[in-house]
Amino acid sequence: MGHKKGHEKNSYLQLQQRLDKSPQGAPTSKALFEVLHVLFSEEEAHYVSLLPINFVTAEKAAKIWKTTRDEAEKILDTLAGKGLLLDGCQDERRSYILAPTMAGFFEFSLMRTDGKFDRKILSELYYQYLNVEDDFLFAIFATQTPIDRVFVQEETIRPEDYSEVLDYERASKVIETAECITVGTCYCRHKMEHKGKACDNPQDVCLTFNGAAKSLSKHGIAKEISKEEAMKILDRVVELGLVQIGDNVQNEVSWICNCCGCCCEAILAYKRLGYNPGIYSNFKPIMVSDNCNGCGVCVEKCPVDAIEVLTGEDGKKFSVVDYSRCFGCGVCARSCKRDAIQMIRREDFMHTPEDAFERVVRMAIDKGKLQNLLFDNQHLWTHKMLQRFVSILLNLGPIRRKMADHQLQSKFITYTRRLAKKRIKKLGIKSGMIT
Repeated sequence: MGHKKGHEKNSYLQLQQRLDKSPQGAPTSKALFEVLHVLFSEEEAHYVSLLPINFVTAEKAAKIWKTTRDEAEKILDTLAGKGLLLDGCQDERRSYILAPTMAGFFEFSLMRTDGKFDRKILSELYYQYLNVEDDFLFAIFATQTPIDRVFVQEETIRPEDYSEVLDYERASKVIETAECITVGTCYCRHKMEHKGKACDNPQDVCLTFNGAAKSLSKHGIAKEISKEEAMKILDRVVELGLVQIGDNVQNEVSWICNCCGCCCEAILAYKRLGYNPGIYSNFKPIMVSDNCNGCGVCVEKCPVDAIEVLTGEDGKKFSVVDYSRCFGCGVCARSCKRDAIQMIRREDFMHTPEDAFERVVRMAIDKGKLQNLLFDNQHLWTHKMLQRFVSILLNLGPIRRKMADHQLQSKFITYTRRLAKKRIKKLGIKSGMIT
């Protein structure tokens, strides 16, 4: 069942390149290769490097790997058991898909408590890759379609605005409509604990939902809980002033983390990269100056340092919000005992992809990786060639583009380029990626 001699020394490089083909990306780094060595055997790294980006069955994996179906299923089950693949049913057939790096197998490897991985070593490596080095964070946030979004704390919304709150904007609605819910260890605070930097907020509050939750529960990575238990967790973390950051989709939300400003990967990256990733909710705080006495509680509670207390000419203190930093969580409004802060609708409404498919396609267009989704069979030289072919066509200058269109007469290529160009124009990206 082993792969051909000579692959061993290249297996982890091939896996890194496979991970980097996804819209999210996985830039090369010594720390990343050490992570992959901990999580994958050499043989597993080789096999996974050949997997398509989309779902795969045991039958298809067997053809790709040139093994029997039973051998392929055993490998897939082992990888799913380690939390590196997610498994479930697609069209009544059991299918597997490689979990993303984040939110995905990075988190899953620290969520598990069965000793399968050395969580201290992984925590140190993740800290190096994400908190010290910059490439991975820039790869994730170099898109106008982020992987995550902030949920406004519902009780901070004014009664007159509550009827306008859409279901997908409410963390409580995600819980109410979920088919399966699990709770696991908070990756961010657990990682920081091993670095001696963790705060006192709870770690048993990381929620996953639906298909991802079923897979994690099945393999003992997270514990299945009831909707009532999930709501108690939500109430608990809201009371503690934690921010709900979750899957950037409207339907079939996969996860919601309960984040602090000192440990949370998303918030730390948000601040570190200059407050530019568009993860904000569709609400923002406004100050009711007559009620504000400048006590500074909101400054202390804000996870992104977006509020400060100023002193007026009359000597009265008051709080002001820096909207270039605020991401609309509502923690400040909830912590204010004088009703000096109200949450209102933003004028610049944030688009949330309908589902994971739309989000991934948008991210691929944003980052010039659409060809990797269209031709994702990594083991086929024809797909590798077509990836390169479409990438070149999408990046041609205007003269060569017209020449190619005339020769190809391809409606598909024209449509693909038009879609990519429309997306970039809409986002206002100043890039030579597609002209």
